[in-house]
Amino acid sequence: MTQLQQSAQSKLEQYLRDEDFNQSIRSQSTQPPVPHREPIKHLLMGSPKAVTNTIHRLQVIGYASVGDWSPLLATGNADEVMSILIRHILT
Repeated sequence: MTQLQQSAQSKLEQYLRDEDFNQSIRSQSTQPPVPHREPIKHLLMGSPKAVTNTIHRLQVIGYASVGDWSPLLATGNADEVMSILIRHILT
């Protein structure tokens, strides 16, 4: 590699390092601090009808969409299922 090519390569590498550094500073300075979010788990247990009705009522009042809940899962007790919803709340 000629001296001119080495110099060009060196300048390119320096530019890229500076660009990465500048981009990092720009992204840090323009983004607000990330608030702490903590998971909270909702567990519904009961008959399939009761759990399904509750999930639909929570959708009607705007708390959680039906699709946010896990599928109905058997608990091992006769005629009892459960469904789980995990939300991340600001603390």
